Amino acid sequence: MRSLIAERMTTANREIPHYYLSRDIDVGALDTWLAERNERRPIAERILPAACFIRAVALAAARHRELNGFWIGDRFEPAESVNVAMAISLRRGGLVTPHIERADERSLDEVMAALGELVTAARTGNLRASWMTGATITITHLGDSGADLVHGVISPPQVALVGFGTVVQRPWAVDGMLTVRPVLTVTLAADHRVSDGHRGGIYLSTIATLLQRPEEL
Repeated sequence: MRSLIAERMTTANREIPHYYLSRDIDVGALDTWLAERNERRPIAERILPAACFIRAVALAAARHRELNGFWIGDRFEPAESVNVAMAISLRRGGLVTPHIERADERSLDEVMAALGELVTAARTGNLRASWMTGATITITHLGDSGADLVHGVISPPQVALVGFGTVVQRPWAVDGMLTVRPVLTVTLAADHRVSDGHRGGIYLSTIATLLQRPEEL
């Protein structure tokens, strides 16, 4: 698996003209909203931040179609649906990237249920073949590992990857006053043949807005 991952990433680095952007996001509103929502739920039905990240990436991709699709041959082909792949680490090493189909059209609860199913299947070796093909954009989330940010490598033929680090307490200015807030760094790796820094920045801004208004997820 390590050899296959290395081969695929070497090809991606060689053939895809990556550009990278990052955005620090105050996720205090998201943390509060999730805590209040989960307080009334049994543990098995609680929503994890990762489900919110998937929804935000999917909704933003539906609005900015140049980040959602494939580079085939010598041209970009936008995807008809938003199928978000999630990089899942395996207990014995390596990773897999199954996807949630039409994540922009599902509710947050449905995305959470699908994510739980994918993680369980990945770590028990029961992934369906249909989950492994057809992804249109990928997420990597290294928050659990303690990494502040991640600069990912695009998985061809996709044209974008979004990375989420860990939430850290940082000094933050609010209405001209310095305070301490929970801050998440989100990164975008995108294909310069399809989009540019301006469009990528707008995409990241859309993700930031959605995470700061969790009731819209």
